[in-house]
Amino acid sequence: MKKIKRLFFALASVFFFYSAFAQTNGYKSWDPAAAGFPVVEGQGWPREVKDFYDRLPARAESIVRKAVWGLSKNSAGLKLRFITDAKEIIIRYKVTGGLQFPHMPSTGVSGVDMYVKTIDGKWLWCAAKFSFGDTIEYRFKDLIPNDQHVSNREYDVYLPLYNTVSWMEISYPEESIFKPLPVRRDKPVLVYGTSIAQGGVASRPGLAWTALLERKLDRPMINLGFSGNGWLDPEVINLISEVDAKIYVLDCLPNMVAPAFSASALKKRLVNAIQILQSKRPDVPILLADHAGYTNEGTNVVRQKEYQSANTALREVYDSLLNKGVKNIFRLTKEEINQDIETMVDGVHPNDLGMMRYADAYEKKIRLILDEPEEKISTTVPVSQRRDAVIYDWETRHNEVLALNHDHAPDLVFIGNSITHYWGGLPASSRAGGTDSWKKYFEPRNAENMGYGWDRIENVLWRVYHGELDDINPKQIVMMIGTNNLQLNSDQEIIEGLKFLIKVIQKKQPAAQILLLGLLPRRDMEKRVSVLNAQIRVLKFNAKIRYADAGHLFLKTDKKIDESLFSDGLHPNAAGYELFGKFITDHLNH
Repeated sequence: MKKIKRLFFALASVFFFYSAFAQTNGYKSWDPAAAGFPVVEGQGWPREVKDFYDRLPARAESIVRKAVWGLSKNSAGLKLRFITDAKEIIIRYKVTGGLQFPHMPSTGVSGVDMYVKTIDGKWLWCAAKFSFGDTIEYRFKDLIPNDQHVSNREYDVYLPLYNTVSWMEISYPEESIFKPLPVRRDKPVLVYGTSIAQGGVASRPGLAWTALLERKLDRPMINLGFSGNGWLDPEVINLISEVDAKIYVLDCLPNMVAPAFSASALKKRLVNAIQILQSKRPDVPILLADHAGYTNEGTNVVRQKEYQSANTALREVYDSLLNKGVKNIFRLTKEEINQDIETMVDGVHPNDLGMMRYADAYEKKIRLILDEPEEKISTTVPVSQRRDAVIYDWETRHNEVLALNHDHAPDLVFIGNSITHYWGGLPASSRAGGTDSWKKYFEPRNAENMGYGWDRIENVLWRVYHGELDDINPKQIVMMIGTNNLQLNSDQEIIEGLKFLIKVIQKKQPAAQILLLGLLPRRDMEKRVSVLNAQIRVLKFNAKIRYADAGHLFLKTDKKIDESLFSDGLHPNAAGYELFGKFITDHLNH
């Protein structure tokens, strides 16, 4: 019977996947609602929604206020992700509400917005020809199908901010590759707020401050902005506490000014919200946001008093809780948000410039709270990549590492690029050049392989910021990274990146002993690698850092690489990995 059930579910999965696609007139179409697995990013309860593009679970209809439930049907903050080599993408869909507002265009209220992510993790915007009517259509033409050596590209489509999507299909030429992506496993940033958080009045969905922030942090975003109804309702707060978020953002003050809410009523709701969240999720930081003010406050004394009173109430609550020893709460001030007379449409809602101000302020504050700084040099700016997409999927491997960490407690962790990735161990790779030596030297030590093909220093930084060293307590970490930075960065930039990365790793794993390896020599770059390793050697590390350079083992007397130890002048072969494995083991035992 169990075998029959497994066969049924397997066949059902195939049916759901292929039934999501249709074919007409030289084009194929994908219906996200028929995907069979979660593809709508930004939903806190993806398997509990009543309608496919809802933001709250179905049970919320009987719990929250009617106005909140109605607004939760708007698709603000939701997005779809896919990989394709299509030169043309057509998005057709239907919405249930009005197409525009007096102060917000159709492109923001009812439009979609598409971005593409390069193999180096950079965002590009895609322009479209669009038409609004009973059925809305966005047509993206003359798209570049490939990215350098990778024959497809990753696209993100943000859904309408102030409308309800009843159905949607994404079409592409039938000869094209098209692969929907599942929602990411990373813990999301969850924002509970007002019309400003929902996206009013951005000119298009990708310019809402939550969307801008999502791209800046490269983290999933759950947008629970409810226009005119961000009231810190206990019912909503209780729902929010169900989501295991990276951080909770409460930005409700623009809807909670007098006379609707007195200072005492506002304070009561603030305290109650914090207590509920901390009782359920004590380790999740809570960021409280000031009212950003009104841009006509200099000419309207009533407006000025409204927001000042609300901000005073929040500050008093915040200071009182800190004085009582409450931890993990933070405040974003009006001054940090930094709006001015040029950044709002109607004195209340930010224009696109104002949205950028919000996003910049939030990014700075959240990076500080999460202790995820970035600097100006490229090697110190965390970024994802998919440069090795021909062989494996980088994001999938990241998810595999997170899943493995959930079920496995390694004593030894290897961090690196393809030289590490294609050695052996878990998570397993489709390509392995040193399986025997990995089993011989590292399996007995309960090792985990966190090497990723084509990774640079900044990609490892992204991975560390996104949880790969969370929830585990390795005794030792072996790290070799930087060879893929050689053709892009100066030696000094590589050194600065390594210093920065090591500091971050030590904050995550202060008890772990780190063995930093010099870069292996590579064909035609032997001298530069040797000079760089000499600089790495003299870095001022603390007692938890050791350094070792195996380079001499891979060089002949003429200082050129020993080709018999390499498969391609860069990656060791089985003999090279055997030699390297013994070298590392000797230094781990030292």
